[in-house]
Amino acid sequence: METITHNLIAVYIQIFCFQFLLFPFNVIFTIIFAYFSHIIVDAFSILTYHTPDAHKDDKFWLYWHIIIYALSAASIVVFIVPFWLSIISANIMDLWDWFIIRPIQRRKKKKDPESEWKSPLYLHASVDWFRRNLLFWLPRWTYKKGGIVVEIIVILIFSLLVIPYYI
Repeated sequence: METITHNLIAVYIQIFCFQFLLFPFNVIFTIIFAYFSHIIVDAFSILTYHTPDAHKDDKFWLYWHIIIYALSAASIVVFIVPFWLSIISANIMDLWDWFIIRPIQRRKKKKDPESEWKSPLYLHASVDWFRRNLLFWLPRWTYKKGGIVVEIIVILIFSLLVIPYYI
């Protein structure tokens, strides 16, 4: 799913942990739950319009991503100061895989196009395992534009859960 979804769930996890747990358990469990929430949320991304490749020629894809990237950036700006711990914990998997491991992989492929290099440090392998072994029965709406409804509903639910604590 998208960054805003991870951020909202992470914020709710931190609110929950800090409300019900004492230090240092609130910090420890915020980190653990936020990290594992990424695995669960990404595993369910097969129920959303979440194409693995960019479709810049498709206006629907383009408009959806402009909106979702803007909302994701806004969620970072709004929540990063009080909820940096959970936001970083929930997004560390994407930061590591997309901004460190994949660029290394691309560089290696560029040097040797025949290379079959796959990093054992690719953290999203846990998402793939979770999806393959536990969510195999779910439909795959990755390319179905109506899948944005699922993500919008999740965003709205967690926005409504977070707002009373944040205001």
